[in-house]
Amino acid sequence: MLLVCRFDEAGDDFLDRARRAVGLLAAQPGCERVEFGSAVEAPGEWVLVAVFASLTAYRRALAPFDVREHVVPFLSAARTDEAATFERRLTAPAADGGVEERPSILG
Repeated sequence: MLLVCRFDEAGDDFLDRARRAVGLLAAQPGCERVEFGSAVEAPGEWVLVAVFASLTAYRRALAPFDVREHVVPFLSAARTDEAATFERRLTAPAADGGVEERPSILG
């Protein structure tokens, strides 16, 4: 499961809130990694990408109180004009060049 959220920078404490959200999400069981980056071509635009082992792991990651207190409000500031959750269909580890195809969770 991929969570992809885009942000337009919002306020002086934006990076501090992002740092806390990234740390809390990454600490959740089933979270494989979280990355947060800024756009090279468009200063002030940011993206958060979190990879979870499954849809269930993603949903459970949002349940703890500290996540609901800090991460959910941060994510609610993301742009809402595009999709944010995606299923992983192809994965290619950089080391071996092979491609793993996953079945759709949608049926």
